[in-house]
Amino acid sequence: MKRLFPLLCCVVVALGSSGALGAAETPAPQPTEIHHVPWSRNAVIYEVNLRQYTPEGTLLAFEKHLPELKAMGVDILWLMPLHPIGIQDRKGVLGSYYAVRDYEAVNPEFGTLDDVKAVVAHAHALGMKVIIDWVANHTAMDHPWILTHPEWYQKDKQGEISSYRYDNGTSIEEWSDVAGLDYRAPGLRAAMISAMKFWVREADIDGFRCDVAMRVPTSFWEEARAALDRLKPVFMLAEAEKPELEVRAFDMGYTWELHKVLVAIAAGKAGREDLVRRLEADRAAFPVDSYPMLYTSNHDHNSWEGSDAELYGPAHDAFTVLSFTLPGMPLVYSGQEMRNTHRIKFFKRDPIDWKALDRVPLYTRLAALKHAHPALAAGTAGGSFEVLAVDDSKVFAFRRVKGRDGVTVAVNLSGEARTVGLGGAKPKALGAWGFWIDAP
Repeated sequence: MKRLFPLLCCVVVALGSSGALGAAETPAPQPTEIHHVPWSRNAVIYEVNLRQYTPEGTLLAFEKHLPELKAMGVDILWLMPLHPIGIQDRKGVLGSYYAVRDYEAVNPEFGTLDDVKAVVAHAHALGMKVIIDWVANHTAMDHPWILTHPEWYQKDKQGEISSYRYDNGTSIEEWSDVAGLDYRAPGLRAAMISAMKFWVREADIDGFRCDVAMRVPTSFWEEARAALDRLKPVFMLAEAEKPELEVRAFDMGYTWELHKVLVAIAAGKAGREDLVRRLEADRAAFPVDSYPMLYTSNHDHNSWEGSDAELYGPAHDAFTVLSFTLPGMPLVYSGQEMRNTHRIKFFKRDPIDWKALDRVPLYTRLAALKHAHPALAAGTAGGSFEVLAVDDSKVFAFRRVKGRDGVTVAVNLSGEARTVGLGGAKPKALGAWGFWIDAP
């Protein structure tokens, strides 16, 4: 049974001590020193794959969809990179968004700077904020800096600028269309921060999602955050799962390890205890007021790992509920409003086929839940979080409380119907991958 707003009064639940997060033995995380913008606390973020969002693939075509996203409950729009894409060693027909040729220009495929301003202004008028993707780790092979400032680039053993290579921990990756920047070089930091400030000043954007943030020195991000905040308070999302980045630089980071656990649960290769251990580990490692970004997909996972149908199958709605109710901020990726069975192509046009939008009601109701309940706010503004003792190992349940506000969630982590008791309350039937939310 999938029940978002039961008519029952708030259930009195016996909180489990053995499985509870935040036990006395958990090390205290370091504090967050940045000041989160107030509008981020109960927000829902939406990643816009601009190239594929409409048949036209332009900013102005996308702008027509802003009211729909607002109605669904979206608060923050994350636009994938808007910049011109390199031609040299380009991947595929149109190249990668992340091979930037000019940090202070707009890809003509998408439109103009005035079009960016129009989208941002319209979003602001609707009460939404806009952040843009920023690629500070590398540039296209034909970025002008290659010629004007070769000292700003990493060199190979022969002392030449070459394609970017790095050890990802399991193998050596080579990104053949980009060259890595060297943040030890004088002048690079100032130039990069100047380019970031350009977008805040000229287009009035509200922050940045920063690509492979863990491969750029933390000290740079701290310097950039301070400079941007002097223009206007911004929101910063790191494509990284690195605690030190969320002390003085970023509001929010990725949750790759949690994503792996969810995929494993959907495949029957992990269960409730794996989920609890992952949440405990993350809580212990990250600053107390940082935001985990909670998601079931994004452009990388969809294009390279699998569609929602491939990764989760019938478990997808259950995990979407977790992304909106666990501590953090939920992300929705372009196309997830449908039962997405398609891997969106990355280097050529592959417009999303906006057919049956049968998941819009779920997202709309979950966003309304997120907005209405202080207990579901991100960071220290949100409620306490405690895993509940339940009598079925296939069910994960938790409660969040902030003052007089409380939200209880139970999710069936299996493809078989379960009946679960929460403390002394009447047992509840949960269908395969079903969920129950009590939010009076």
